[in-house]
Amino acid sequence: MTTNLALDDQLIEDARRIGQHKTKREAVTAALEAYIRHHKQLDVLDLFDQIDYDPEYDYKALRRKARR
Repeated sequence: MTTNLALDDQLIEDARRIGQHKTKREAVTAALEAYIRHHKQLDVLDLFDQIDYDPEYDYKALRRKARR
């Protein structure tokens, strides 16, 4: 899908240079991937204090069992 965007040329060039991307397209793709990853991480943070954990869960016992 071809999309034309009016982007700040200096921002794109800085991102391309800093990220060592060969093309503007690579720089924009990397920036969008980082943006999406960051916002997914923020969504996970919203879950804190909302999930009840089983007090009987023993991850150390599971590790010992897995080693056998």
